[in-house]
Amino acid sequence: MSRLLTLLELRPTDLDTWSGCGHGPAGKRAFGGQFAAQSLAAASHTVDAARAPTSMHLQFLRGGDAAAPVDYAVTRVFDGRTAATRRVDARQEGRLLTTATVSFAAAAAGPEHGLRTVLPDDPATLARTGPAGPAPSLPLDELDIRIADDTSGAGFVRRLWWRATVALPDDPLVHTLVALYVTDVYMIDPALRVHGHSMRDRTHRSGTTAASAWFHRPIRADQWNLLESASPAAARGRGLVTASLIREDGAIAATLVQEGLIAQR
Repeated sequence: MSRLLTLLELRPTDLDTWSGCGHGPAGKRAFGGQFAAQSLAAASHTVDAARAPTSMHLQFLRGGDAAAPVDYAVTRVFDGRTAATRRVDARQEGRLLTTATVSFAAAAAGPEHGLRTVLPDDPATLARTGPAGPAPSLPLDELDIRIADDTSGAGFVRRLWWRATVALPDDPLVHTLVALYVTDVYMIDPALRVHGHSMRDRTHRSGTTAASAWFHRPIRADQWNLLESASPAAARGRGLVTASLIREDGAIAATLVQEGLIAQR
C-alpha cells in the first residue's frame, strides 16, 4: 500500500474514536494537512456515504509530534434528514491539538457556476518543482507538484499544480482527503511573499492557526489540479490566504481559506 494512503487510514479504538498513524520524523512538528485530512476521515466514518462533506473549519491549538499517533474523537452534533454536523477533537497523549467542525449534506439540484474557461498554464509543460520548501513529512515520491507563481502584478499569486502519482481507489472521499492533505503544504506562504519574504527563509514565525474548506464538486486527486492562492490581508502578526482548488477541466472543486501566524522573530 502507498504511504499516502496509509497516512489517511484510521484505526477504530472505541465508539466514535479512531487513531491515525504518525507521518514524519520524530521531533519534527506535525504537518497540518495530516490533522485536516484525518479529522475529515474520522468524521466521515460516522456519516452515511450519501452525505458528502460540504465544509470543514479547523482550529490549530498546539503543535504535535510528526512521528506520534493521533487520537480522534468524534461528537455527533447534528443528524437531520439530509444533513449532518460533526465535531472532531485531535489529541496526542491526551493533549488537545486541533478541533474541527465538519458539515455533510446529500446533493440537491440547483443553479451552478464556478467554471474557469481558461487556465493559466499547461502543467505538462512545467518543471517538476516539489513544494515551496522542505516537507519531510510528505510522501513526495507519490506526488507530482509543479509551482508557477505569478509575480507580474502588484500582488503575488501562487499557482501550484499537483497530482498523486500512485493508484487511488475510486472512492470520492479518498480523493477529497488527498486533496485536503496536499493543499495544506506551505499555504500561508503567499502572505509573506507579498512582502518579499517566505516561510522557507524563516525570517518570521509562521504557521497555520485556522483553516476552512468548502467542498463544491468531486475531485480526482490522480489527475492534474490547480491550487491558486493569494493573500488579501495581513495585520497584527497574522495573514489570511484564500484559494481556489480548480480541476483540470476548469471547474472549481473547493474554496479554501487559512489564517496563519506571520510574526517577526
